[in-house]
Parts: sequence; C-alpha cells; structure tokens
Amino acid sequence: MCGRMQGADVVTPWSGSGAVPDAPEAAVAFLVGLQRREQALEEAEALLSELHELVANLGIRVGGSAVIRIREEHPRHLVGSGKMEEIALAARDVGCGLVIFDDALSPAQQRNWERDSGLRVIDRQEVILDIFASRASTREAVLQVRLAQLEYQLPRLKRLWSHLDRQRGGGAMQRDAGEKQIEMDQRLIRERIARVRRDLDAVIRQRATQRKQRHRVPLPTAAIVGYTNAGKSSLLNAFTGAQVFAADKLFATLDPTTRRLALPGGGVLLLTDTVGFVRRLPHRLVNAFKATLEEATRVDFLIHVVDLSSPEYEAHLCTTGEVLAEIGASEKPILTVFNKLDMCTDEVARFSARARYPDAVFISARTGEGLDVLQKRLARHVAAQNHEARLLIPHDRYDFLGELHKAGAVLSEKATSEGVFVSSLLPPRLLAAAERFVTLQEPPAAETENVI
Repeated sequence: MCGRMQGADVVTPWSGSGAVPDAPEAAVAFLVGLQRREQALEEAEALLSELHELVANLGIRVGGSAVIRIREEHPRHLVGSGKMEEIALAARDVGCGLVIFDDALSPAQQRNWERDSGLRVIDRQEVILDIFASRASTREAVLQVRLAQLEYQLPRLKRLWSHLDRQRGGGAMQRDAGEKQIEMDQRLIRERIARVRRDLDAVIRQRATQRKQRHRVPLPTAAIVGYTNAGKSSLLNAFTGAQVFAADKLFATLDPTTRRLALPGGGVLLLTDTVGFVRRLPHRLVNAFKATLEEATRVDFLIHVVDLSSPEYEAHLCTTGEVLAEIGASEKPILTVFNKLDMCTDEVARFSARARYPDAVFISARTGEGLDVLQKRLARHVAAQNHEARLLIPHDRYDFLGELHKAGAVLSEKATSEGVFVSSLLPPRLLAAAERFVTLQEPPAAETENVI
C-alpha cells in the first residue's frame, strides 16, 4: 500500500461482527484511491486529492489517505481481502472510523466491508450526493437530489438498518409470517420515489413553460458549462451583475440562472449558468439533473469555462465533453474560455494552453482581465450563427418586424406599398418563422431606404 497517512487520535478498539459501532472516530475519514493496471499513479493521486476536497466540503475531517494498486477488482470488497485488512488497520491506526472509497462500491461490497472491518464505509457517489443535498435550495434542485438519494438508498437498505430481519405479523385472516421489515422499507422508498417523480415532473413542466415564454423573445442564447469550481457563476456575475452565489468550492451552485448580456454593437445575448461537472459524476445524478442540464441542449452555443490554474484541466475538459455527449449537447458550437488567469503563475502552463488551444479566450473573471476580448468574441460568435436573408414583410406583420429588431437582425429596410423589404441576419431560432417571408425580389429603387 502506498500513500500518505496523517493524524493520530486515540482509537477505541472494536471487536465482534454485525452493526458498525457508534464511535467518536466515525467522524474522521480515511480516503482510499485505487490505481489500476493501466492507470498512472499521478492520475490516481489527482483523483484522491479531488476526493479530499469533496469530503472537506461536507465538513468531514480527513485523518489519512492511501492509493492502493490493484490488478483486478474483487467482487467481495473491490480489493483483495489482504488489502482490505491493511486499509482497515491503517484507518484505525490514525483514529479513523470512516473509510471513503474514490471508486463506486456496490451495495454488497459496502455491507461486506462494514461487517468484516467494523468501520463505516461509503464511496465517492455518496459524498457527491450529500454535497448536492447540502447545496440544493430551489424546489427543483431539492427534488432532483432527493430522487437520486432514494434511488441510491433502495438497494442499500440492509446496510442502513439493523432490524430488517423482523417481520410484521399478519391480521386475523393472514396465516403467513407477514411482511418482512426490509420489504416494508423497500415499498415505502418506492412510494417516495414515485411521489418525488410526480412532483419533479410538475416542476419540469413549469420550467418548460418559462422556457417557452423566454424564447418568445428572439434573442440568441448561450449556456456556460464546465467543470465544477471553474468559475462559471463568477463569469456570469462579472458580465451581468447577476449576484449569483459564487465561492471557491465544488458545486457552489446547482440551479441554472439566466441573465442578459449586452454585446458590442448593440446586440443582446441570454447567458445561462449551469451546474458544474466532476469526474465520476454519479449517473443517477446526471439523470436526476437532466431537466436542468437540458438548458445546455436548447441554446445556440456553449461557453466552456476551464480552470487554467488547475494542473488537471485537460482531464476536466474531457469530463465536460463526456457529460455534454451524454445529454446530447456535444454537437453545439463551443467557445472555450480559460479562466483564473490571475491564479496561474506558471508561464509554461500559460504558453502551452495558448499553443494547444489557439481559438480559446483567456480571462480572469475575478480581476476582469480579458472580459472585453471575450465580449467581442461572443458578438462574433452570435453573428456567425446568423443567416443572411432578404425578406418582404407584409404591413399586417409588423409584429414580426418588431421581433427582428429586438433580435438585432435587421441590416436595412425599405418601406413599399407591398410591404417592408428587409435585409437581415437571422438567428437560428427565427429561421422557421421567417421562411414564409423570404423573397428574391428586389425592392423598387425609388422607395425610401432605412439603413440600420
């Protein structure tokens, strides 16, 4: 076993089997990362360091950590029985009553670990679920996290309760042994899952209605996506003064926020902040937050924010790409933005990133450096999505002409007896509505032209 262990509390010896002891050291965690045969040690250590930050977000003290090399996964404890005993001993030696795996553990593996080691054992999924639960504030986020938690708990009931061998006696007409406690608890959780899904569906329908109302105003839209703690909310605040909660911690915000950004040249862009991604993000959380993440699939393009100061930014880029592909947003045009330029003191890292990503924009949302360049790039990006067209709009459809002006899509217009001839740059969302007005006809030269 290779790794680093720190701290030394007095440990109360534990003996016997069955329930996990309720000891004070259960609040101190020992973190375990796994290095597989095809994996570099540096990658395993980076993931373990990220788990340390995740655990710190829950206020759990870390007493020690280790990276374990394994050749293959074992069905009983994920690691071999010898490694299991080594980890349990190392955890107890530094006063830890809680072991947290960076990998996902099956319900059976958790039960085996706790029964055989006498320690409480959880995995990265449970840590992330708990962080999401502590950060959820709106009704939608609370319901999404609750659904993911219930689905996570359902197969783990034997680990959560010690009374599941009891049975509920039958009534006077019931001659069998009755319903087992575990069956009762499973039924109750399934009922709660069904109720949460109904409530969540209602909230999702309400969000869809709000989205439709927002899209009635034909403005270009962009979603800010990226790895957690890359500075997405900070960028939204710097651009729009949105005052969205932003902190130097993982998953500081869970709910999408949309604000208007004035672009150079008079255009307007709707910016939406989204929940951050993380490596090994539990699939059930992706499913639970799909309604929120769908914001990234309905915009004109994506702004991918990357933390330049992180030595793991390449892995963060890959993780974001994988999640975008999973939710069906990977085909969207993407503008890559490297943030935290002020915190990246490594000139080699700066030069390397600029060389590898020549089309990216480099900024600091905190100091404002590069924001003017980013605004100009956004304006160009919006213009690149537009389609040039000549329209003849009847006099009774001035409502649509007004929409074109709101979208900043009118280059010039000529009023005639037939209608208004418009030279325009149409955003993608107006193409279908404008199709009926497209004309090849030239406006009469004698009519008055109004150049925008």
